[in-house]
Parts: sequence; C-alpha cells; structure tokens
Amino acid sequence: MARSEPGTASEPAASGEGSAREKALTLVRTLWFPAFMFTGFLVCYLLPFHNPVPHHVKVAVPAATAAPLQSALDHSVPGGFDLVPVHDAHAARAAVTDRDAVAGYAAGPGAPELFTAKADGYSLESVLQKTFTAVAQQSANGADSPHAGGQLALKVTEVAPIAAGDGMGTGLFYVVLACTIPAYVMVMMMLRATNFGRREKILVLAVAGAVLALVAYGVARWMNVIPNDPLAILFLFLMTQAVSQTALGLVPFVKQYLPGVAMGLFVLLSMPSSGGAIPVQMVPGFFRALHPVMPMGNLIEALRGLFYFGGRDVVPHVLVLLAWVAAGFVLHGLGALRARRAAARETAASAVPEPPVEDPVLETGQPEALPPHRVASLLPPAQLTGRVTDTDGAPLRDVVITVTGTHGRELLRATTDDDGAYAAAGLAEQTVVVIASAPSRLSAVARVAIRDGHPARHDFHLAGRPVTV
Repeated sequence: MARSEPGTASEPAASGEGSAREKALTLVRTLWFPAFMFTGFLVCYLLPFHNPVPHHVKVAVPAATAAPLQSALDHSVPGGFDLVPVHDAHAARAAVTDRDAVAGYAAGPGAPELFTAKADGYSLESVLQKTFTAVAQQSANGADSPHAGGQLALKVTEVAPIAAGDGMGTGLFYVVLACTIPAYVMVMMMLRATNFGRREKILVLAVAGAVLALVAYGVARWMNVIPNDPLAILFLFLMTQAVSQTALGLVPFVKQYLPGVAMGLFVLLSMPSSGGAIPVQMVPGFFRALHPVMPMGNLIEALRGLFYFGGRDVVPHVLVLLAWVAAGFVLHGLGALRARRAAARETAASAVPEPPVEDPVLETGQPEALPPHRVASLLPPAQLTGRVTDTDGAPLRDVVITVTGTHGRELLRATTDDDGAYAAAGLAEQTVVVIASAPSRLSAVARVAIRDGHPARHDFHLAGRPVTV
C-alpha cells in the first residue's frame, strides 16, 4: 500500500494560495507604470499648470521710481515681481535684451513704457501688460500726477519679437518636445534588439538622434516657427543624446523600472520645469528649482538666446546639455564594468571543482529524464522537477528542458508532458543550469542547486516569441 507524503492534503490549498499570490504580483507588475504615470500627471501637470501666477519676475526700472513701485507691486501681487534698479529707460530696455531682466518699465515724463520679450513666453507677456497697465493707471490717478483723473495709455514695446509662424510663443517648446520623447522611445525599442551589442546601440542612437535634429529643424523652418540659424541643429542633437544615452545607460541599474525612471526624468519633471508651455516664472517653486538642471529647460533657454537675444546666455545652458550627455556615457562605462565583474564572478564560480565522486554510476546514477507522473518505486527518486506554462498559466507540452553543469557540459535533456511537467534524476550534488526552450517561445534559464535529500523544483513561465514582419 503506497504511503502518502506528509502535507499532501494541503497541497491544493497551498497551490490556490500560490496562484492568488502570483496573480496579485502579476497585477502589480502590469499596472505599476500606468499608476505611476497617472499620479505623475496629476502632480507634475495639474498642480503647476492649473493656476499659473508670477513668481519673482525680474523687471528693470529706473532707480528713482524703484522703491515706491516695488511697494505697490508687493501690495497688489505679493512676491510676484522683483524690481531691478537701472539708470534710465534706455538701460531698462537693454536689461531685457541682455537677459538680465524679463521686462523693463519706465514711467517717464510722458506715457509710461513697458519693454517685453515675447520670446520668454506669451502668457508672461500678458501678465506683465495687465499688471503694469494697472500700475500706470494708479500713477495717472495719483494726487501729484499731471494726468490725475484722466486715462494714461501704456506703451508696450516688444524688444525680442519671435518668428512669424509662432503666434503663441510655444512653437519652440514643441520642436524641443519632438526631439525628447522619441529619443526615449528609441531606447525602449533598441532594448528589443538583443542581437545588437552595447556599442552598436550607442551608435544607432547617435545616428538616429542626428536624423531627429535635422528633420525637426527642417520642419520648424518650413513652418516658420523658428528663425534660420543652423547651429540649433547641434543643440537639438545634444538633447536627443542627453535623453537617449542617459536612458540607455540607466538600463543595467534600474532594469524593469526604466520606463518609470526615464519618463519621470525626461517628461514628468522636465516638461513643467522647462518654461516652454508655461513660463518658468509662473510655476511653483519646486519646478523653478529644477529649471537650471533639467535638459529640456536648458535647451529651450539656449535656443531662445540663440534665436532672439543675439546669442546671449547660451554657453551655460549648452554646458548643462553636455553634462547630461557625459553622464550617459559614464553610465555606459559603469554598466560595462559591472557586466565584466559579473562575468568574472560567474567564471570563478564555474571553476570551483565539483565534489569528488569515487564511482558516479554507483553513487548518483547516470543523469536521466523521468516520466513526471510515473516517479514510482521502480524509478529513481526525482532530484529536479518543475512545470512549464505560458504567461497565462496554461501548460506547455514538448518544451525541451536542457540541464547542464556550470561548465557548460550537457547532463541531460527532457521534454514536458501534457501538463507541462518534467523531472530528472541521477544528478550529482552541484549547481546546474536549467534551460527551457520551445520554437514559438522565448527561452528561459535558471540556476538550480541540487542537494542530496532535498529535491529541487523550478517552474518556468515562457512568453511567446515576437513575430517579426
């Protein structure tokens, strides 16, 4: 009469618990990224963009009127504007073109004049006009004003006009965006090219980035969204490399979490802090603090300086882009070093001699595959068992199970039955490599420790092989 093993009755319950746990883990692995993006869009888009207001906007004004004007602005828009004292109206205008201030204002003996730069953002220009129109009216209605009781028109002078095809001043932002998100997507696609080495992937990303920069510049020029300055192609290329090379370099360190890390860096945090859609002076402090270090914001500032401000304040922003590209290649180097060290450890582990055996035939028997459901008294006890299923849990038949030693010598080969099960016996005490492969499935590999008296089990879940068109 066959004796049942202890705990056999509880196996179905344990199997049910394991299945529920596996489903829960699968759900978490499947939905963590959508949940991350949902939260990120709420925090990084709704929060900074729902009610943009000015924060410490620098405005150059003649020194004689700076103190009373600052007091009036602090009363009407607390913390909204920081006045920069200059000599006169001409100096106020120069401060804007030199990028020392976002706007300039001069009350003057006649009509007050506001100097603006639409290149810094249409919405910011609108806020400036509205605010200083009110300031001009208050000045006109003052007791000592010659215009008391009358209407005083504010003269608005645009000192940095933008390209004719960029009516809202946001076209530059979308040109930059076209070189940012595709650069990240290229990395995700290249990860599937398993027959490409690291250097080949780096080269492909560089060539593709150059193509993106050329096409983006050409289309933007055709639409008259940007002025004609081919140096912008180099800046756009640096942006593609800052994103793609850094993302690729992060792969060995963040592994399956790359989508969250890369999208968090280059989309969720970069876009609100870029100052492209909403001027950086009108977003919360956290995103203003990110503006000087994130690549998208630095590219936009570099292109604005190149196109609209005579090349002023370009070099510092280009240096930040170069720092991101350099960081990507540093990550490449660290990843390659890490891979070499892992390979060396693997080689050292495989070089450890296996335990000496006086007579393998007598002590362990020959390695052999067993019928999974006929491991009975006439057959040797199974040392290695397992089950192979697809990603939905359905059993896979005729999957080839290859067992090798750590030195690469094949020990045995088996195939799964109708239930996807396999079994093996006669293995010496060692660590073996188990490979599950099928023509229509992606192969899977596992290292399993074989120990006397402790049957080992390893299950595989094989995904379908992508169809190449």
